[in-house]
Amino acid sequence: MIIDWKAVVGVLGVLLVALGVSLVAPAVVSLAYGEAEWWGFAATAAASLVGGGALWWAFRPQQELRVREGFAIVALAWLVLSLVGALPWVITGVLAGYTDAFFEVMSGFTTTGATILGGATTPAIEAVPNGFLFWRSLTHWLGGMGIIVLTIAVLPLLGVGGMQLFKAEVPGPSADKLTPRVTETAKRLWAIYLALTLVEVLLLLPAMSLFDAVNHAFATMATGGFSTENGSVGQYDSAYIDWVITVFMVLAGMNFALHYQLLHRNVTAVAKNEELRAYGAIIGLATVLLTLALWAPTGDLLFHPVTLDGEIVTEQVAAERTDGEAVGDELATRDGDRAGGEDIGGGADLAPAEVRGRTVVRYDSFGDALRYGAFQAASIITTTGFGTADYELWPPLALVVLFALFFVGGMAGSTGGGVKVVRVVLILKNAFRELRQLVHPQAILPIRLDHRVVPEGIMRTVLSFVVFYVGLIGLGTLIMGALGLDIWSAFSATFSCVGNVGPAFGAMGPTENYTHVPAVGKWVLSLLMMAGRLEIFTVLLLFSPAFWKR
Repeated sequence: MIIDWKAVVGVLGVLLVALGVSLVAPAVVSLAYGEAEWWGFAATAAASLVGGGALWWAFRPQQELRVREGFAIVALAWLVLSLVGALPWVITGVLAGYTDAFFEVMSGFTTTGATILGGATTPAIEAVPNGFLFWRSLTHWLGGMGIIVLTIAVLPLLGVGGMQLFKAEVPGPSADKLTPRVTETAKRLWAIYLALTLVEVLLLLPAMSLFDAVNHAFATMATGGFSTENGSVGQYDSAYIDWVITVFMVLAGMNFALHYQLLHRNVTAVAKNEELRAYGAIIGLATVLLTLALWAPTGDLLFHPVTLDGEIVTEQVAAERTDGEAVGDELATRDGDRAGGEDIGGGADLAPAEVRGRTVVRYDSFGDALRYGAFQAASIITTTGFGTADYELWPPLALVVLFALFFVGGMAGSTGGGVKVVRVVLILKNAFRELRQLVHPQAILPIRLDHRVVPEGIMRTVLSFVVFYVGLIGLGTLIMGALGLDIWSAFSATFSCVGNVGPAFGAMGPTENYTHVPAVGKWVLSLLMMAGRLEIFTVLLLFSPAFWKR
């Protein structure tokens, strides 16, 4: 037999049991808030527990799982868990369509953070019952480290073949074990993950309610980006919250093996890690460039912003259009009726100006420019997707920097998506090696990372990954364009979903949502999220003829 489907179905049964246990938490939250929708979680949990348990009992593996089964289980698990996890949204009537529910849950499990809430046909985030807001955040948190790894940690009966699942699920060019046993590795990873989440909750409590703090901590550590507010983190208008979340986004974007080493005081090895140094340098450079682009200390750019017919204008323009009549000093929003009144960040220190017919926002305070620049740099590179400002109103230089960060992603072994910093480093090293090879064609020039030679097989995998990554974005763009999206929105939405970022540009910008995407497009984007979360190869292998040959 090419692949042991009974074993695959059996393990999927265990994962359904884990999902059923997870669904108990939002049911309890719903009951605590007196929400009638609690029964939707309870019913789905019961079905998952009974159905999953039956599948495990009937088809549990009788021998060691092979690599083929490992990849098949991981790829199918994300699909099955999302299909089942979407049921509470539909059976309770919170969302009218199953497609929207599936998109939201897949976006949660893959830590993408793209949402359909807040659109013309979907409820605003603030109108969604607390149990469902918690479920959104919990899907983030479970998907961040990987529900597969969680299951390996808490159910030793999956220790058989556990490394095959671990290798298939953990993001990055390779999956390094912290300890000789994969179950111990999974437990320690989750212990670090849980500890960092709890610390962030405690730090957010002075400025948030417990419910909001837990939800935002879940979304931060998973680099997901779902918020309990339509205006995301920016709606709190708190510098303290911004900086706390910025720090933890950066920590979540780090390789969790480095957190483990720091706990064991191996500071020297961590400091010498090339990927970490590159990660820090990219964030630092991006923050500096964004701060300089956003800071406008003096000059004609300093105008107090007002809203006139849903458009951001300066006081001068507003006065001209209204023949000198007073226009309120309310905070400007970008198309406020669509954003639900979302704050674009900065209050009265915003500095919008017209540049070639486009409104550009800058800040007259260096502290605010640094705050918004650092937050958005961390949010995009770690693929968290939180927002404190409408970056589409920022100067062109800022947009270029953010667009570049869309490609980079977090570190390998982190909860972040994207290409990963280590791949970017290796691609650059390979490019410079080719230049040297032209000068010295007979020389042997190995590529080194952390003073170790990188095998050519790893380099081929890295280059192949980038080719598939770009190709998948191109294919997705063609499909979304064929469905009627404009080319910029089609490209940026696909780019964002493959990279698990969430917000994009154009019609899916930071103050928009994905409600208006056609139903077929939502299924396509959902599959792209899954492919990006599982590092593309895991999903593409299922479509490879070689995978099905003996």
